[in-house]
Amino acid sequence: MNKQTLLAYCLLLPGLGLIIVFIFVIISMALAQSVGYFNFSGSSKFTWQFWQQILADNQLSRAFFYSLKIATISAILSVSFAYPLALWLRDPFRGAQFVSSLLKAPLLVHGLVAAFLYVNFISFNGFLNQIFVHLGLVSRPIRMQNDSYGIGVIILQVWKQMPFALLLLTGAVQSIGHDITDAAKDLGAGAWTRFVKIILPLTLKALQAALIIIFIGAAGDYSFQVVAGPISVSSLSQLMLRIQANDANGWNLSATVAILLMLTALIGSALLALITQQVIKWGAKR
Repeated sequence: MNKQTLLAYCLLLPGLGLIIVFIFVIISMALAQSVGYFNFSGSSKFTWQFWQQILADNQLSRAFFYSLKIATISAILSVSFAYPLALWLRDPFRGAQFVSSLLKAPLLVHGLVAAFLYVNFISFNGFLNQIFVHLGLVSRPIRMQNDSYGIGVIILQVWKQMPFALLLLTGAVQSIGHDITDAAKDLGAGAWTRFVKIILPLTLKALQAALIIIFIGAAGDYSFQVVAGPISVSSLSQLMLRIQANDANGWNLSATVAILLMLTALIGSALLALITQQVIKWGAKR
């Protein structure tokens, strides 16, 4: 290791070192509590009873599949909306900076604020229902708040996460030289062919990064779920809080759910990135 590399690691150590230490402490604490240590309501000893209790709970499977659905759909839709916008903003035009800033505005709005604004907008006597009744589209207000399918949560996730995906994809798309796409165009490649065989493979890393980060954030989200999510089913984060507040062994059981949530985020995001890579390779070969 040369001096420059060693110096780079030393400069990263104050910030990156703290992050690694905190992550290690949090994961270690959760693992220890899930197997009986740091038990605040009894003796601390190794046991699998908390895992057995959680895995036998029917609420866990519902919360798992619900969180997995929300995270997957939110990640895919966010990237799907961000890609055309990134391609549109690739070539500078008058007002492009304003449009780009406007599209990134949701990043400045806190998720909890956005959730309450959304609920207020679609509530039974909210603005949207008043418009529908005034236009004669419906005879009476319709219930859209806290729908059982989590559509409201997905809308909020896409609204909040799409600008982040746009940030990643815009930089990746703009890094592709026009000479490459122009050469493909001269060889007879249409717009779709250029997108599938040139732009998608060259922006794969940014696409995977956007999918992974959005998936992890949506899987563990709490604010959107508790304000706009369905009442009949809980997400994994909601289940953690409910167990911690209502069970005598709440800390240990919620730590078990936390481990499952981390595994879901890790394995799910890795599979999503792998599947995306294989689909893009398959499309490029066609």
